[in-house]
Amino acid sequence: MVRLTLRLLRADVLRLLLSSLATVLGVAFVAGTLMFTDGMKAGAYDRAGTFDRHTDVAVVADRASIPAGAVDRVRALPGVRAADGEFIGTGGLLGADGRPVLGYAVLVSIPTEPALRSYDLVAGRLPDRPGEVVLDERTVADEGFRLDTPVRVGGAGGPARPYTLVGTVDVAGTSRDVGGPYIGLVGPDALRAAGAQGYARILVAAAPGVPPAELVTRVGSAVTGAGASVQTRRQLLDAAVEDAVRDLEQFNLVLLIFAGVAAVVAGFVIANTFAIVLAQRTRRTALLRLVGATRGQLFRATVLEAAVVGTVAALAGVALGAGLASGLGAGAATLDLPFSGGIVLTAPTVLLCLLLGVTMTVGSALLPAWHGTRVAPVAALTDAAVQSTRRAGPLRLVAGALVLGTGVAALAVAGPAGHLLPVAAGGVLTFFGIVLFGPVLVPALVRVLGWPARRLPGATARLAVANAVRNPRRIAATATALVIGIGLVSAFVVGAHSTKDGIERSVDAEIGVDFLVTAVGADLPAGLVDELHARPELGVVHEWREVVRDGVRVRAAHPALVARAAPPVVAGDLGRFGPGTVLVHRELATARGWTVGATVTVAGTPLRIAAVVPGGDEGPAVGGAPVPSGHVVEVADADFTRLFPTERGQLAEVQQVDGISAPQAREVIESVVSRYPTANLMDQSAYKKMLTGTVDMLLAFVTALLGLAVVIALVGVANTLSLSVLERTRENAVLRAVGLTRGRLRAMLAVEAVLVAVVGAVLGIGLGTAVSASAMAVLNRIGGDFDVVLPWGQIGLILAVAALAALAASVLPARRAVRRPVVQALAGD
Repeated sequence: MVRLTLRLLRADVLRLLLSSLATVLGVAFVAGTLMFTDGMKAGAYDRAGTFDRHTDVAVVADRASIPAGAVDRVRALPGVRAADGEFIGTGGLLGADGRPVLGYAVLVSIPTEPALRSYDLVAGRLPDRPGEVVLDERTVADEGFRLDTPVRVGGAGGPARPYTLVGTVDVAGTSRDVGGPYIGLVGPDALRAAGAQGYARILVAAAPGVPPAELVTRVGSAVTGAGASVQTRRQLLDAAVEDAVRDLEQFNLVLLIFAGVAAVVAGFVIANTFAIVLAQRTRRTALLRLVGATRGQLFRATVLEAAVVGTVAALAGVALGAGLASGLGAGAATLDLPFSGGIVLTAPTVLLCLLLGVTMTVGSALLPAWHGTRVAPVAALTDAAVQSTRRAGPLRLVAGALVLGTGVAALAVAGPAGHLLPVAAGGVLTFFGIVLFGPVLVPALVRVLGWPARRLPGATARLAVANAVRNPRRIAATATALVIGIGLVSAFVVGAHSTKDGIERSVDAEIGVDFLVTAVGADLPAGLVDELHARPELGVVHEWREVVRDGVRVRAAHPALVARAAPPVVAGDLGRFGPGTVLVHRELATARGWTVGATVTVAGTPLRIAAVVPGGDEGPAVGGAPVPSGHVVEVADADFTRLFPTERGQLAEVQQVDGISAPQAREVIESVVSRYPTANLMDQSAYKKMLTGTVDMLLAFVTALLGLAVVIALVGVANTLSLSVLERTRENAVLRAVGLTRGRLRAMLAVEAVLVAVVGAVLGIGLGTAVSASAMAVLNRIGGDFDVVLPWGQIGLILAVAALAALAASVLPARRAVRRPVVQALAGD
């Protein structure tokens, strides 16, 4: 039986080619993901200790920053050769044209102690004194900066100041290469530019002959009470590697989830392929049974065949995965993402991919193999057995209806329940309900969607519809493979557009001005809002600020903007809100028994309640502090600045006075903001695009990853159609003999493929839309304002792509069907 199985494999190599293609694509996704992330991990290990090459011991801040005075105490310890503080934050750089250099800029303090400098210098030297700066090589080249000339650097500490460029460094591929400028200043300059109060680390180099363990003890005694821990160089390296690998593991998990989706789709395609191939071998199987082969032998032979196919396909998938990993690396380089380490192929990756390919193929072939050996030998010798149209049993259909109904019910109750778990459970149950009930549901939809085609003159379309629904289980399996990929794509498409619509409506409701100034990476720079306040052309300048005190959110508010928004008032008068008064949200007023006119104490200052207003969508608490919902007090901007002078926000609303046009106001604001490289000026439209840009990027990323699952499903359509052509060889020959032209035969197969693909796409779009609608209902329940938005253009594009891909998938099967001579096909040769 083993020799016979191998011979049958060689004889049916073309039939199994498409089946193996599904396995190849599924394994390639997994292999490429693992090789790509393994390469990044290898690079992470190499990069981890780049800037700690000369550090023997380090003091690492556990919570707040380390005061600058602690550096002097550590430097004075016996056994310390050198010590210096290190700060890593965000900053900004003005280019040669006076505009901020785009990209997230890293601002770092560089040690002035030569024993602690771990930088790869390209030109010039590192800064030795205040007023000097080094930049990364790429930024210097892009901006045309020259050594010993001034460049302007700023951050949250204030406007940009001139520093002398004394050198360039190479940080490419390191942990500090994040796509934007790298700015290195001496410690005091870095702290002042970033508006920071202290360092993140103190780097220590040991004197010759001092053991690291002894130095750790000495340094630890000097920084007691500073909220920091002392670590050796080995611990620093391990922590850096752990942080880098943790991020990569999360990224790897995301990619493997999508790879799992592709593998599941491939499993459906493989199972359907084996079912068709084994049905076409019914006579051969019967002859083997007649000459003494047992059902167990035939079953094991089919499993062996699937194992061989899976092994070969898995090896091909690993090879294709290497190309996919290279493509991911090239894409990362194009997006200026740090990527190094190359493509790493490890033995565990190869073994895992082999195991996946064999398990996926064998597992998918088990049920078709079992069914393929249940045909009685005598019955199998008839023509009826070859054209198997076995329908789904009543038990499967009843179970499918129940599972489908349960899934739909779970999606319906998720919104009132306010939990996302029913959404996920409902989506999974609904899909499995479609799988089980598919032999009834899919043919019915084919007939409905094929109704217009059946009205056309001629029998071509009617024959296509009849052929499509001839084997309900087969067409259901083919369409179901499409449901997974298109369902997930549709869920993300509808969810993304609904989220964007909710964000834009939220901006319209909350932003009552024409211009917004936003911070880049941190809070708005010190002094920026004060400069805007001082401009007479600007009437409203409101900085979004918030603190948590005693379980209450204290939020800054501008009286003019509050009056303009005109929210419904529970009690009191918004017109009385101003300095010395507060607005209290209804939930807090009810909980504390506060009424209009009463006096409340905020940060030790008594303020009078002007009005009680309804609560709204408040977002997360500052610093993660637990605050009951609706426990909010709004104070006037002037009072907030007086009570909390060091607090800054990340956004400021700006509106010009009457008589100043919008272009004039923009020029005034730009004249101020241009001196602050960590601040951006934008209007409402640009602000909406900034908020929704992440949604668009995520949607593009997800759609690209799920595209492979859709491709595999479309391979299944081509596979089913191709094998069906072989199965219907005589039938097609009879049709051609009675007058069906080659063009009409091609059209018949094309209509059949399109119907199957469109039905799968319609079911997928319906499932994805239902899941998104349920998720939006949950978000509304939790706190938000999200409506389901159906992007008809993209939904239509999904249907069109599915139909066009199905047309393309029908080309080769149709070509095979029309090229075979009629007489030869009638003879069954």
